[in-house]
Amino acid sequence: MHVDLKGRRAVVTGGSKGIGRSIALGLADAGAAVSICARGRGALDATAAEIRSRGVTAHAAECDLADRAAIPRYIGAAADALGGMDILVNNASGFGATDDEEGWARSLDIDVMATVRASHAAIAFIERAGGGAILNISSISAYHASTRTPPYAAVKAALINYTLSQALLLAPKHIRVNAIAPGSIEFPGGLWEKRKTADPKLYNAVLRSIPWGRLGRPEEVASVAVFLVSDAAAWVTGQTLIVDGGQTLG
Repeated sequence: MHVDLKGRRAVVTGGSKGIGRSIALGLADAGAAVSICARGRGALDATAAEIRSRGVTAHAAECDLADRAAIPRYIGAAADALGGMDILVNNASGFGATDDEEGWARSLDIDVMATVRASHAAIAFIERAGGGAILNISSISAYHASTRTPPYAAVKAALINYTLSQALLLAPKHIRVNAIAPGSIEFPGGLWEKRKTADPKLYNAVLRSIPWGRLGRPEEVASVAVFLVSDAAAWVTGQTLIVDGGQTLG
């Protein structure tokens, strides 16, 4: 299926690496102008160059998504650079793992509140464009108890519920809201690549849990993301699509 996003303007938070990078590139491949934000300048510049190589406009800015005031500034700058906004992808995660104040603060500040704040800042721009789409990146961790990463699992579950509420609230503004719950995704420099050597017992246990016999790739999440924000999914809202190669089936 060919998805055409020519003329659309998309913003991807946490868009310089991993799933966010692949979503940004997938949107660019479909013809959208793309803005990305993250904290590291080097990865931002490298991904922005990849976006431009697709022949579309790219904008990249450093933004600490735990900083409440920084988010509306970034969203406004992105909309200015792109000439408006049609699509917002809330991808950034604090990966708060530990069941302590720090783990919960990171998870709530970035996974939940950055999603809320970026969405609030983007709504007026998307409405001005005549409507569009918001996509939240959750996780299959949202669907079961977690003794290893309790805050991460809890906030990803909160995102799924918030997606339902956003979809209902924003339907009158012609803004569709959906989510993706990826399974275990492996990419260079990512969490699971590091665990392959640092914690092979855990890595191999996860690998055995996936019927396809491998971990997922960021591009496999990105292709679903591009579909959900496109007109091909024009009658889809309030849904969370699991992308995990059957990992949750066992």
